[in-house]
Amino acid sequence: MKRRLIQLCAALLYNLNLKGFGEASIYRGKIKGACVPGLNCYSCPGAIGSCPLGTLQNSLASMDRKLPFYILGTLLLFGVMLGRTVCGFLCPFGFIQELLYKIPGPKLKKNRATRALSNLKYIILVVFVLVLPVVYKIALGFPVPAFCKYICPAGTLEGGIPLVLLDENLGSLAGALFAWKAGVLAVIAAASVFIYRSFCRFLCPLGAIYSLFAPVAMLGVKVDEDGCTNCGLCVKTCKMDIKKVGDRECIQCGECIGKCGPGAIGWKKPIKA
Repeated sequence: MKRRLIQLCAALLYNLNLKGFGEASIYRGKIKGACVPGLNCYSCPGAIGSCPLGTLQNSLASMDRKLPFYILGTLLLFGVMLGRTVCGFLCPFGFIQELLYKIPGPKLKKNRATRALSNLKYIILVVFVLVLPVVYKIALGFPVPAFCKYICPAGTLEGGIPLVLLDENLGSLAGALFAWKAGVLAVIAAASVFIYRSFCRFLCPLGAIYSLFAPVAMLGVKVDEDGCTNCGLCVKTCKMDIKKVGDRECIQCGECIGKCGPGAIGWKKPIKA
């Protein structure tokens, strides 16, 4: 329950510009240049900050003019401090997927196929976030945030759909690309009813970035090896494709803490001076 409250508060804090929904406009104040930790679309009428993925794509495409020190430093800071705790607690789209999963229906349990598919997000990170924006800039002369443009379901849900519905002019201009993005969102939303956090597990490049910090992140869960009986209950009951608690696929939600009989799983303790 506490985690749900934190997820809800994070979603609200990211989108405090409520008047943007009434005006069908995007907030462009001074704090919009700062990135929030989770996946939250820059174009959402309520968004008061930037999405780290969108910022990263635009920065990489602008390296001919300036190096992307800000976004790389921001991702490094979030990664070292929080890691995939961002996924478990601070990502609005992850929260939405968890709510969709509560809809009654058959649920697909994790298996070899889902574990294999969990590697797809790293391919999407390389191709759509790191390579294509630079290729587009070289070929066309202007940056194209490929992941945001062609895939990101959070952008469609938070930015595209509200703006199209609220602004008649934008609604009349919506074409094949918007239809494609709406279709991607519909597929991911439908999959989330049957597959726990399907987008996070298989497609999210931001989760892929944060997963690289799993060994060093200051916040998260850990196993007391002396108290662990190696019963495997934590891995078995976890809905993510983990091989052990705290690995790259672990979103640090902490739900395994209450399921550990010996009480060998807990939160990392802050480093004392």
